[in-house]
Amino acid sequence: MTDSRFPCALPDRSARPAHSGRRDGALGGGRYGRTLFACAWIIGSALPLALHAQSTTFNGTVALSSQLVDRGQAITGDTPVLQGAAAWTFPSGWSLGVSASATTRSPGRLAEALAQVSHRWLLSGDWQLQASLLYYRYPGSTRYGASDRTETGLSWTYRDVLTLGLSAIYVLGPDGHRPRAAADLNLHWPLAGRFSLSLGAGVAQPFGRSYRYYYRHGYRRRYGQPRTGLDSYGHLGLAWVNGPWRIELDRIVADPATRRQRDYLGASPWVATLSRSF
Repeated sequence: MTDSRFPCALPDRSARPAHSGRRDGALGGGRYGRTLFACAWIIGSALPLALHAQSTTFNGTVALSSQLVDRGQAITGDTPVLQGAAAWTFPSGWSLGVSASATTRSPGRLAEALAQVSHRWLLSGDWQLQASLLYYRYPGSTRYGASDRTETGLSWTYRDVLTLGLSAIYVLGPDGHRPRAAADLNLHWPLAGRFSLSLGAGVAQPFGRSYRYYYRHGYRRRYGQPRTGLDSYGHLGLAWVNGPWRIELDRIVADPATRRQRDYLGASPWVATLSRSF
């Protein structure tokens, strides 16, 4: 997946740079509680499968990004976004992860929450296979057209350098009558010093709505309809890493037809991220 969100559990936006909206209230609101319940249910369902593991590896990340982007689509406005992620990896190959994002303008309201369950197999000395189940929750995302969804996917990784992923997307809403497919290719290449280059590209069947505006009785109104065709997107990024610190700058791209179809949903051309792992 090509986006500005840092990985929830294992390397993906997925995962690159990072979506906003506002429908529910503060973090203790009812819809946020249901989000936590869904995340806990996904993680709790997978925990028994990993109980036999003798040791668990934990890692976390906090970050500040200029925008949250998912597959070329803006999830938040062009405003700084706070992000946090935690992941648990078991020797058996299972991993569990959760992450959350909020804009600095409204830190008490989530823009996105994510829960992930994954299993990884070593196919050879060079190749790995990973199967994942993800749940995305967008509290109050009406303005930006993001829909709550689940994803199942398979990804093949060559030497932690090249990753090919195939995903089936199930929208949890009025447009979720059939699965959508997506394919993503990501390259991570070390450069001299502490720098590295990242390159990603992908295509996906649209899983949001395209909005149009019209005037009626002197008031501006809008209507939405399911998007059609294929969305294509990508990014080119340069990262600098020093111990737990990472600075990354990504150029977000999308084909002209996709930009016209999304209208205001297009992401900022540049997304910057400062993160610290622990």
